[in-house]
Order: sequence, then C-alpha cells, then structure tokens
Amino acid sequence: MGDLRDNKIEIDPRKLVLTAGATSANEILMFCLAEPGEAFLIPTPYYPGFDRDLKWRTGAEIVPVHCSSSNGFRITRAALEKAYQGARKRNLSVKGVLVTNPSNPLGTTMSRNELGALVDFVVAKDVHLISDEIYSGTTFDSPRFVSVTEAIEGRAHVSDRVHVVYSLSKDLGLPGFRVGAIYSNNEAVVAAATKMSSFGLVSSQTQYLLSALLSDEEFKGNYTGENQKRIKQRHDRLVQGLGRSGISCLKSNAGLFCWVDMRHLLRSNTLEGEMELWREIVYEVGLNISPGSSCHCDEPGWFRVCFANMSAETLDVAMRRLQDFVASGRARDGDSRQRKKPILGKWMLTLSSSDRRSERGC
Repeated sequence: MGDLRDNKIEIDPRKLVLTAGATSANEILMFCLAEPGEAFLIPTPYYPGFDRDLKWRTGAEIVPVHCSSSNGFRITRAALEKAYQGARKRNLSVKGVLVTNPSNPLGTTMSRNELGALVDFVVAKDVHLISDEIYSGTTFDSPRFVSVTEAIEGRAHVSDRVHVVYSLSKDLGLPGFRVGAIYSNNEAVVAAATKMSSFGLVSSQTQYLLSALLSDEEFKGNYTGENQKRIKQRHDRLVQGLGRSGISCLKSNAGLFCWVDMRHLLRSNTLEGEMELWREIVYEVGLNISPGSSCHCDEPGWFRVCFANMSAETLDVAMRRLQDFVASGRARDGDSRQRKKPILGKWMLTLSSSDRRSERGC
C-alpha cells in the first residue's frame, strides 16, 4: 500500500484489518458505521455490486449522489448537498459517504482538491468517509493516484472518520485469493472490524504465500510497472477501436475498463432506449457490456466496457463486430428482428428495473 502511494504516507500495520476480499471489508465497515435503515451517500455512476455488498445483510441504505457528464461526472459539493437533503426528507440518517478512487466504472482518479472538498463535507455533516482504493495500482497515466490518506495529512482531527478499503485482487491479479484490508485511524472501528473479520478470514496458506511474494521487492517493482504499461496499451487499443466506430469514451487514467458514450446510438433518450441498445449488443453483436443504468447513471446511453480480461486478438474481434453493427445502421433503424433472450438477461433486467423504481421513490 505504501509503495503504490509513492511512500508519501506511512502505513501502520496496527491500523490494518485483513478481510476475505474488498467485498467483506466494505460490508464490515457498513456493520461498524451504520445501523439498519441508516444510509451512505455514493456518487454515481457506481459499482453495481454495492447494492448487494453494502445492503443485503447490513440493512443499510444507499442514497445515490447523481453526477453529470457535463463536468466528466466529477463529484461536486452541490450534488452531495442535494443527495444529503434528499435523504433527510426521507427521514434517513446519513452516516457517511463512500467513493471509489480510482473510480469503478469511470476509470478516473480524484484530485487532491476534490478529496479535500469531500473531507470538508463529511466534517461539516459529522459523518464518515470510506475510500475504496482497490484499483490504486492500475493507474497508468497522469494525473497520479492520490489516496485519501495522503489528502488528510496534517488534518489529525478528521483522520478518525476516514477509512480505506484495499485489496490485492486488481493490483496483483489475484481475485480468487480473497485478500482485502481495512485501514483506519479509528481505534473503535479497527477493534470492531478485527472481531468481525473472524467470519471471513484469510487462510494461513494464502498469507504465507503472499508474505513471500510481497517480500520480493524486485518482483513487486517489475510487476507493477509492467502491469500499468500493459493496461495502458490495452486501454489505448480499446479507445482507438471504438473511435473507428465513431464512439468516444470518458478520458480516463486508471482501472480495467472505459466509460463509453453511446448516446448517439439510442433510438430514444430513455432508460428503455438504453436497455434496447444493450440487448442488441449482447444478443446480436455478442459483446458483454454493462449498461449505465446498472451503475445508477441517470443519463441514458453510457456503458462500461472492460478491456483487461481478454487477449488483444479477442478485443480486436470485439471492435470489428461493434464497427460492423454501427455501420449497418441497426442501432437506430428500428430493426426489431425476433431473437432469443436468455433467462439471465431477464433476471438482470428485473433487478435493474426494481432498483430504478426504488431510486425514483427517493
């Protein structure tokens, strides 16, 4: 964690709690910081799994902070305030804000000024801040990654309300190992999280193996540098491929995905129009992408496209398929040929629509 933050902060191992992956870490923090029925604000678009990870067993609520494409989906004080007041009108007690930095699904990092403004907000509202930083090692371009722990240096009076989630799944490509961590200056949170981590321990064998691996300084340095280089190459390959189809992406500098703008391909600027295009791309083109609405984006036509979980050749095939689809005009010509819709698609649509109905009731 220190190396990926350019050793600008000192990581105290006594403030670390190991968990079975970041999913477990986030859920434990919800149990520690919120009672059932209390809420956390999360800027949109956000990782769809949070609706499961943070809510299902804890009983906590999520209040989306709707961000806009007009400023690159950056978090603003006005958007935070609007979401906070909306939660108050629903008689929800807001216990904190959760952000992903680098962002999933945007692939962007937060600046020091943005982090400072976010910390100012949580201090003003007397709530907590969780920074999910599991993609910190994937930053492949400027600006450099700035951790919230770095942003609060010299602000000791706020450190006990700021908590970091980390994992080796993305930075070392080890999702199946289930190794995550909570880092907090709050002694009560560390104590409670340590007790709760007993329900999701990291095996002794895994700890032994990773201890040996992470002690190899030469390997760590080589791996991180090469990984970031390859991520950038694959990112650029995707962006160029999409560009040949007349499709643009939000400018990004981290992550394993791009936030892709397909608004011009919609038949109607509605959620239904987005889902219609998504079905065509999944069932006809054969590409597995995520609609923006699954990330609670309220602007139809944005999609998350992953690029790091396939070979370069497979990515090229995907880009040719998409290029043919766009060139054929099927995206907007009203072609509604009968096609088979797998049960999985119906399940996903049902979950997405129920979440949106709940959100509209906010």
